[in-house]
Amino acid sequence: MSTEPETAGDAEDTESGTPDVAEAVEEGAGPAAGEGAKQLSEAEAELAAQRIERERIEKRKAEKRAAVAAGAKLSGTAADLLAAVRAVESGEKPADTVFSEPEPPRRPAPGAVRQAGPVPAAVAAPATAPAPDTVEAVRRVLAGGGAPESLAAQAATTLGDGAEDHLRADPWQLLRVGGVRPEQADGFARALLGAECGPEDERRGRALTVWLLEQAALAGHTALEMSALTAALTQRHVPDPVAAVQDTLAEGEALVFQDALDEPGAPVRREAAEGEEDEDEEERPVRVLVGLERYALAEESLADGLARLINSVPKEDGSAAAWEEAAASAPGSAAELIRAVAGHGLVLHTGGEASLTEPAALLGAARGLGLRAWAATHSPIGRSRFTALTGSSAGTDGPADGSSDSAQEAGVATVAGLLSGAEGPGRDSDGAFALDLLVVLDAPALDVETAALLVESLPDGARLVLAGDPAVLWSAGPGRVFADLLAARICPQVASRRPDPGPLGELVSGIGVGELSQVEAPGKEVVIVPVRDAGEAVHRTVQLVADSVPRALGVPAEETQVITPGHGGAAGTRVLNAALKERLNPGPGRFGGFDPGDRVAYSPVPGRTVPGRVVGADAGGLHLSCAGEAVVVPKERVEQSVRHGWALTAHQAVGGRWPAVVAVLPGDAAQALSRPWVYTAFGRADRHLSVVHGVEQALPRAVAEVVARPRTTRLPVLLAPQVPTAD
Repeated sequence: MSTEPETAGDAEDTESGTPDVAEAVEEGAGPAAGEGAKQLSEAEAELAAQRIERERIEKRKAEKRAAVAAGAKLSGTAADLLAAVRAVESGEKPADTVFSEPEPPRRPAPGAVRQAGPVPAAVAAPATAPAPDTVEAVRRVLAGGGAPESLAAQAATTLGDGAEDHLRADPWQLLRVGGVRPEQADGFARALLGAECGPEDERRGRALTVWLLEQAALAGHTALEMSALTAALTQRHVPDPVAAVQDTLAEGEALVFQDALDEPGAPVRREAAEGEEDEDEEERPVRVLVGLERYALAEESLADGLARLINSVPKEDGSAAAWEEAAASAPGSAAELIRAVAGHGLVLHTGGEASLTEPAALLGAARGLGLRAWAATHSPIGRSRFTALTGSSAGTDGPADGSSDSAQEAGVATVAGLLSGAEGPGRDSDGAFALDLLVVLDAPALDVETAALLVESLPDGARLVLAGDPAVLWSAGPGRVFADLLAARICPQVASRRPDPGPLGELVSGIGVGELSQVEAPGKEVVIVPVRDAGEAVHRTVQLVADSVPRALGVPAEETQVITPGHGGAAGTRVLNAALKERLNPGPGRFGGFDPGDRVAYSPVPGRTVPGRVVGADAGGLHLSCAGEAVVVPKERVEQSVRHGWALTAHQAVGGRWPAVVAVLPGDAAQALSRPWVYTAFGRADRHLSVVHGVEQALPRAVAEVVARPRTTRLPVLLAPQVPTAD
């Protein structure tokens, strides 16, 4: 399938994990920033809160900078890059003559005391749209360079004040606008600069370096190995890729790191005795990484915050006997989870859908002990389902209609609502969450920035439980926080022994270990629908949703979710949604392509999808009902933020679960399949799964052989010197 990059906050769904650097570069660009509305919305509040938190983290890092050796000297290109960092930190732009023996890069020392948390979203200033005069000025510059004038608003928003001057001085700044590719920026630069334009232009090398790092972030990496970055620059016809990276570092647009590698059998470098030469000593292996500052700060902040939780004494909240009594009354792995949380600041919990009863038991036990305990889910659907497990009435009206008021009473919120202040306990005078225990469900969906915001917002002495299924797709944003923590083994890990029941549970459990086997499904829990081509796949999908599943199983169309590998292609979400709309809710699309009653997928911020339904539209924008709550999307943001939602990608569906799921696998989807994708898509079904199957042997091959592609992250290295290894 031709899987287009998912905009409007979606991740690209070639769900074999993430592409390598070259593939990431070729696959497309990220979301464009939306224009702000006059009135502060939840999405704007969330973005503002995140922006303020990043600024606070950056300030804190600057205040406590100290040199930390990574364990080895470098030479050659690595030394040049590290020397460039030294020059940047001293306020100078490095010249070729300054490249000498580099000092190790600087990394903040771990902080023992949590700094003040982010400002509550309610008092954060909303983002503002660029002035019409600015947009018009940018439009003229774009027209002069032959670029689409429709990019004017995005360019003005992205480049800020003086955007037109920035573009004239450096036409390759156009690459910062979402959706613009290098060849398009090159054409724009040639039109503006004429004979002065060339591939050796340092502005081009710098812009391409940043663009490649941004593409890598879209593919899930928080940094790139220097060799991979320079190789990608070479593919983009940059004559001197090392110089391009050095120039980018000198301008402060990226950071460089050297991380020691603890390889088995690697020699440990000893310190030279006084007067002894050490040039011939064996050096400890290292890797040199280059990354964007925002992700570097987020990973360092997350590592510091996790170390603070692990090394601090949990708040006194009842006797050990009271905790033991609560554990004794809980069944199976729930008791083990309660005991682990009683004495530790950070605990990891793994398991499938059935294991959610264990965090629910923990939440109830903690509240019974008088703790301010809260749980946070990835999506409103997950919030409704988990609230129902706690014994509340929320979630009983269907997967998308759970009451947020009931969830609030039960101590359940969404991660986004918790961070923005729209849900949850609120914050104390220091800006920290007013809670003692936070249980985060769907933890694999946490990207590094969101995880850092959560951890930094926890008060000293609080407990954090990260719970989720490690076999599902990783986060849409950069990082692999949950997987890195599981691998690091720095805190207690509780694995649920509660399997998912029935034929669907058996099928998904087998996929998780690389086996796609036939299961007995006497109640039509699993149905395979073979198709010959994409056109037949679309036809059979509509037939299943509109006729077969409601008639045979009693599951109405509005409770059936279609999942497919990508947005584009002959059977992507766009084609499927158009066909499903024509059958289930035909209309002219008079509200920006939407009609009342349309199912939609709303992305208030990049990386988060909320299912909803169109209610209507007026001068204020498109009116939606999302998880039972009214949402108004300003008209200028509808195109970027709202898609039809009868069909979703697997990344959009993470955190949700529906009575019936139709997984669409046309022949051209074979290259997009992987074990995590199949596990995630098939695992969204609660009662029934139909597989529209046109990939033949590619499906069992993907389950058996195609695992998640690795992501380059620094979190394990950052955690290693700060916390003890758990037994």
